[in-house]
Amino acid sequence: MGQAVSGGRVAAVLGLAVSVMFVSHGGPLVDGDDSRGLSWVSSGLQDAAGRTTLCLCAVACLLVLGWLYRLLFSPLELLRTPDQVGYIVPEGRSRAEAVNEARRRRKTGELPPVYPNGWYRVLDSHLLLRGEVRSLMLLGQQVAVFRGQEGKAYVLDAYCPHLGANLAVGGRVVGNCLECPFHGWQFKGSDGKCAKIPYTDKVPDFARVRRWPSLEMNGQIYVWFHCDGEEPQWEVPEQPEITRGEWVYKGRTEHYVSAHIQEIPENAADIAHLGHLHQPGMIGGVDLRYTKSKAWQFMQHDWKVEWHPEPEPHSHCSQMLVKHAMHLFGVHCSLLDVSVVARQTGPGVVFIRFDHRFLGSGVIMHCVTPLEPLLQLVTHTIFYQASIPTFVPKFILMSECIQFERDVMVWNNKKYNPSPMLVKEDSAILKHRRWFSQFYSENSPRLQYHRDSMDF
Repeated sequence: MGQAVSGGRVAAVLGLAVSVMFVSHGGPLVDGDDSRGLSWVSSGLQDAAGRTTLCLCAVACLLVLGWLYRLLFSPLELLRTPDQVGYIVPEGRSRAEAVNEARRRRKTGELPPVYPNGWYRVLDSHLLLRGEVRSLMLLGQQVAVFRGQEGKAYVLDAYCPHLGANLAVGGRVVGNCLECPFHGWQFKGSDGKCAKIPYTDKVPDFARVRRWPSLEMNGQIYVWFHCDGEEPQWEVPEQPEITRGEWVYKGRTEHYVSAHIQEIPENAADIAHLGHLHQPGMIGGVDLRYTKSKAWQFMQHDWKVEWHPEPEPHSHCSQMLVKHAMHLFGVHCSLLDVSVVARQTGPGVVFIRFDHRFLGSGVIMHCVTPLEPLLQLVTHTIFYQASIPTFVPKFILMSECIQFERDVMVWNNKKYNPSPMLVKEDSAILKHRRWFSQFYSENSPRLQYHRDSMDF
């Protein structure tokens, strides 16, 4: 929710106030029985106490004003750690112990391929400055993401083919090349070819690193993955309101989900879970042991949902249509009715667009990026109508976050079931699995064995 004022700064302000109290009156203290001296000392102490109180009140006012400013004008930045959401911590156990035990004892089930073909979010654009390089993990690979001096973003394999140094750890951007920190080899972002070796005149033609096809759009950087190295088969759709500046960045959330990637978008077709898992009001929280407490039953959500794939030439897309209503003490609050269109493009990018007659319009970009076979980074980035006060999209994003974290608690502890026991009303789930299967190829990587690769 923005950066909190540090304790050190508060202590410094309070220390300054106390110092002012003691130094604001010059002259020596008076010894003896001089009544005028005692009166002067007493008066000085009273004045000092008054000034101290005034300073403390001023500091408190500044803190409140800072909090209000962050609430009303600063984007929401809510970045969860991998062990922070989705696990139950028994009494007497540390969170790290509980999470690692849950990961070890969990059954994975018979999984589909772990890395579907498609576009994936790498980074939000504003997080990569001109001339900056970042070391990131995605699809089981270390990559170097950098922005050249001309402003274009590139994605290369992280390891130098010379002696294996990580180009993103200590490497620097030179023009539109990335320079290795070990021996100074420079690799072009456009194609990965080595452009310069400082201690030789001839650069071998085979000296190169893998370049990931990438594009930058909608305030985000995306990469294309295909197990057979094929070029992109579709593009990420542009959100014209973002390009024109009508919708502006209002915040993002990050979550780590310990599950197969297919589990997450499949929620769109699992209509029945909305009425059960997401019916309790937002103030019921995210711990599924307590969300249905009678204390929170005065607020309930009502969902009407349908999901369908799109026909050619957009067969890689699907749509989820949502009509949301809220009931307070059994009374329908029509002012809070929202209609949402969530359009998924490929396996990892969803655009959740909404338009409200009073609260304005915007989009939440829901992106799922596999880091490891059973570890997904899920981000929600919101761009909203510039004329609407910031607290409105922040409230919308926080509401989305609360509902999403309820799903995380299920995903982090469930087993993938390739042959689920379904009833007629669950037919959309099988339809979604058939649609999603198009993103797998014969050579799509599979999980050969399960070994925990991340302890917290």
